Amino acid sequence: MLTKQKNLQTSESSENERPFAQGLNFYKLFWIFFIGSIGGVIVETVWCVIRTHTIESRAGVLYGPFNPVYGIGAVLLTLCLYKLANTNGVLVFLCGTLLGGAYEYVYSYVEEYMFGTVSWEYTGSFMSIGGRTNLFYALMWGMLGLLWIKEVYPRLSRLIERIPMNIGKISTWALAVFMTFNMGISLLAVDRQADRRAGIPADNIVSEFLDRHYNDTFLEQIYPNTQFVK
Repeated sequence: MLTKQKNLQTSESSENERPFAQGLNFYKLFWIFFIGSIGGVIVETVWCVIRTHTIESRAGVLYGPFNPVYGIGAVLLTLCLYKLANTNGVLVFLCGTLLGGAYEYVYSYVEEYMFGTVSWEYTGSFMSIGGRTNLFYALMWGMLGLLWIKEVYPRLSRLIERIPMNIGKISTWALAVFMTFNMGISLLAVDRQADRRAGIPADNIVSEFLDRHYNDTFLEQIYPNTQFVK
């Protein structure tokens, strides 16, 4: 009996001593998504202050300073550029430029198709592609990709792996549940907003709840740059 308890304690100790989120597993990618979602809001807010001297909400969800657009972008940059970390910086930059431009275009297209809205509009800018992306912002993605995979990701990866195993697992799943709810209710609220604009009345308890708690005035404060195109 004592031997079994000792073996169990040894196993638990060994588990806690192993690096958390080693490699590119679910835990590592989730934390990259989570941190990227916050980092994107910070960068967007600073960029907005520099360009317009105003502070606007740059969040992509109803609750908290998170923008999943950047979280997903951070994950894509990591997965696609990870193996290029030790290669020529020019190659990383070019791949990041193509990846970022394509990501912006696809995300904008999906948003418009699903909700009839766009969160950015580049029509008329130099080398704009359907108003969904342009050369300048594609190049910014290239610079971001180069900085990310060469400098930021290696340091961030080491920090994530230093999280104690048990704390890391519990906090990951708790935050994953929160972000799933946050993104889910945000999508429902925006979808219901599109229905309201189309004159579709609330015909069930969910629609009534969304109209009551997430009306147009509230959503305009969260998403001040959203434009309806349908």
